[in-house]
Amino acid sequence: MALKDYMHGIRIQENPTSVPTPVKNEAGVPVIFGTAPVNLAADPERAANRLFLCSTFAEAKAAVGYSEDYEKYTLPQSMDAFFRVFGVGPVVICNVLDPKAHRADYTETLDLVDGQAVAKEDGILLKGLTVKNGDTVMEDGKDYAVGFDDGGHVVVAVLEEGVASVTVSGSRIDPSKVTYGSVIGSYDPDTGMETGMELVRRVYPMFGLVPSLLLAPGWSQDPRVGIALSEKCRDISGMFRCECVLDIDTAKAKKYGDVEDVKAESGYMDENMICVWPMVKYAGRKMAYSAIYAAMACHTDCSNDNVPNLSPSNRPIRVSAAVLQDGTEVVLDKDQANALNAVGVVAALNMNGFKAWGNNTAAYPDTTDPKDRWIACRRFFSWWGNSFITTYMHKVDDPTNYRLIESIVDSENVRGNSLVSMGKCAGIRMAYGREDNPIGNVLDGKAVFRQYLAPYTPAEDILNILEFDPSMIEAALGGE
Repeated sequence: MALKDYMHGIRIQENPTSVPTPVKNEAGVPVIFGTAPVNLAADPERAANRLFLCSTFAEAKAAVGYSEDYEKYTLPQSMDAFFRVFGVGPVVICNVLDPKAHRADYTETLDLVDGQAVAKEDGILLKGLTVKNGDTVMEDGKDYAVGFDDGGHVVVAVLEEGVASVTVSGSRIDPSKVTYGSVIGSYDPDTGMETGMELVRRVYPMFGLVPSLLLAPGWSQDPRVGIALSEKCRDISGMFRCECVLDIDTAKAKKYGDVEDVKAESGYMDENMICVWPMVKYAGRKMAYSAIYAAMACHTDCSNDNVPNLSPSNRPIRVSAAVLQDGTEVVLDKDQANALNAVGVVAALNMNGFKAWGNNTAAYPDTTDPKDRWIACRRFFSWWGNSFITTYMHKVDDPTNYRLIESIVDSENVRGNSLVSMGKCAGIRMAYGREDNPIGNVLDGKAVFRQYLAPYTPAEDILNILEFDPSMIEAALGGE
């Protein structure tokens, strides 16, 4: 036994502050695309273009790595928003930074102090790293040891005495080489390989979970990414539907009056889109508003029995400022925030603490159908439809008889009545009618049901009319 292993006396040890265990959101799983420092991941070579279901911050960090540099890496801001700010999970994350493709050569000479040195560059890949003492190639584990410090920089510890400096060379990941095309992804018909957003279809087959929100913070302000994300909201895995959260580009929309034009130019006008503006600041760092908004929306669902009938508007987003891409602070008043709401954009409004402010999807004002206008209603319809599919999937291919019809109709009406009794909607009713099911369709194996949903619309405008009543003065002072 080494002398250092012999303990006698009293000691302490400090551990890093733990991130609380997240509450579990069962209303669906958010799916997040972006870039991460995969050189810090448990398995860097298997961290690109894969879906990771993460229930804790530690799981996400091990899967794709973590950095506080939101400018270089976009996934960590969602990891912070979901697990640290709102403490809600799970999430599905997909890193599109491929260390095999998005890389650059690395060489650095390090001066040793007490046998150790820290590399100035970040993103260094340990695999393939070469350490030289002059012209002599040193042997890993025998002549030196390497690892990462808390900031993600490589630390080289030389075990041989008398070495003043070493030259380290190899490769580093280069996030600047990731493009919008990497995030959108592609499908290779020859190999069957899918990348980027093409992987959305795998969420349900892999994890048995239905996507609830799609987002790509740091990328969705690019219309090419935002529109591609919206297109992925429909017919997911051939069955499901959800919404996406998109950022309005603050490099173009530098004041609230610019937002309407930038939104229109971006083509953000679909009911599946929830548009947000501007950016926000968390822990002194700029963060895409979509990251914190999505986390807040999922936390709201979780706190409401996992039913997404509540509007995410007028709810705290737990940030310190609203900002533009260049760091300029944005100070909105209610009238300006309402002007953004009027064009289908959710604002960040400071009312003794920052809150999300806005109930309309991006389809508003062109679309006024309550189902597609209100964020809460649109999400409720998607959630209810998805839950119907997952609930009755096992009945597909059963005999089309009255037992099947009654079981679905009765079950759905009971399920709807329970939500009505909880005050989560005004009514839900299902029916099976002969007019929708002629004998030819039945013989062809088809069964059509009609379901009527009435989630409550948000009380967006509450008016109290004040009027002076002289009779009260007369009654108070007039005596008998």
